[in-house]
Amino acid sequence: MIALTVAQIAEIVGGRLADISPADAAASVVTGTVEFDSRRVTPGGLFLALPGARADGHDHAAAAVAAGAVAVLAARPVGVPAIVVEPVASESRSGALEHDDAVGSGAAVLGALAELAAAVSAELVAKGLTIVGVTGSAGKTSTKDMLAAVLAPLGRVVAPPGSFNNELGHPWTVLRADENTDFLVLELSARHRGNIAALAAIAPPQVAVVLNVGTAHLGEFGSREAIAETKAELAQAVPESGVVVLNVDDPAVAAMAGTTAARVVRVARSPGADVWAGPVELDALARPRFALHAGDGPAVEVALGVSGDHLVSNALCAAAVALECGATPQQVADALTGAGPVSQHRMQVSNRADGVTVIDDSYNANPDSMRAALQALAWISRGENPFASRRSWAVLGEMAELGEDAISEHDRIGRLAVRLDVSRLIVVGVGRSMGAMLHGAVMEGSWGAEATAVADVDAALALLRAELEPGDVVLVKASNSAGLTRLADALTGHESGDRR
Repeated sequence: MIALTVAQIAEIVGGRLADISPADAAASVVTGTVEFDSRRVTPGGLFLALPGARADGHDHAAAAVAAGAVAVLAARPVGVPAIVVEPVASESRSGALEHDDAVGSGAAVLGALAELAAAVSAELVAKGLTIVGVTGSAGKTSTKDMLAAVLAPLGRVVAPPGSFNNELGHPWTVLRADENTDFLVLELSARHRGNIAALAAIAPPQVAVVLNVGTAHLGEFGSREAIAETKAELAQAVPESGVVVLNVDDPAVAAMAGTTAARVVRVARSPGADVWAGPVELDALARPRFALHAGDGPAVEVALGVSGDHLVSNALCAAAVALECGATPQQVADALTGAGPVSQHRMQVSNRADGVTVIDDSYNANPDSMRAALQALAWISRGENPFASRRSWAVLGEMAELGEDAISEHDRIGRLAVRLDVSRLIVVGVGRSMGAMLHGAVMEGSWGAEATAVADVDAALALLRAELEPGDVVLVKASNSAGLTRLADALTGHESGDRR
């Protein structure tokens, strides 16, 4: 973050000083990062006291200051230097996303965080910062990682780690930028209309990317049309002097060209768009290779370091942004080719010492991304010799927030696993949705032990440890709420950290 005194921050967010004198507040400078986990505080930082599911950040304020925080942004005095903001409803303060904990003290601190981020982003844009925003029903995080890679040759890039794309993660990421940052890449997510517009107002993008309109959060929005209108809020937030990159292979995204005053750059997997891909080939690990076409210049070859045919569109969008920012086609191709998986639990393919291949896509899931992951599993298990296929396992958990379509969508995924000839389908969890997935597989022709339901992650892990054989390929995928990241970590030998 840019250096600000405690007094300046208090003025920006409309807070009052507690346990610090006005003179000391004017002399105390925040030079480090803003953190909401007291264990991550570093000297010179600012600590956000937020209530959480397991702990209240106010209870950790003293520890944060002991670790080096200059002050705490809080909803009540905490016995150490603090900027106190009064509890208010989230909408009246910042327009931030609705959140189960965003009432009272949580809303106050989140609102203040948004105001601080808005002030900092405005100052940095005036000094030359370029803000790039990306949204879509699927693929935001992988595209964000690609954007960071293709923009890196052009300057210093700040991008969120993982999926920091909501009312907390979005402004938190903005505050990672400082005077030395050239590009700030932001993800924007939504659960209700107006969410993306509110986030975009915190850090208005000069360049925006809309990837797709799917069925993620369908239960919250009620219709795909409502989702499309919400995603279009990002395109509408870009000024006339900016650029909007649209994946026109999705008709709902293509239609957004008429909603923005900015210049539109169209990308597609076929000729006719401004940036497009030649024929796509996949290697043995489902990593795409294609010719990147842009303008009238010669095509350049791209060999992605990530797995999944569906990632081609994401790569094209990232390429279009970099080209608009001044990169050459060859710079883009080199960056995309050299960029492997960055964010955890998103199409990470690893080969174990015993010959088992694990596809860890366990962080999130919706019908579109689930289909794409299953297709990648089928491709990798088939390999170069379809007559000597490896045994494939799809270990799947619930796709959350699908509303009335939950039963039918889970049923379709069960059926798709059978159609793709997945050797073993392990349905993890209980309830109507997971029952529908198992039922779909059985009705499509699965028999015997080909499709199995287990109660939880521990039961799934026990089954896999007992029955996995060298050469098997295992896909682990579900919405984050299903907890299958723990299963993926156990299979790959990684450990997941938690946050307070």
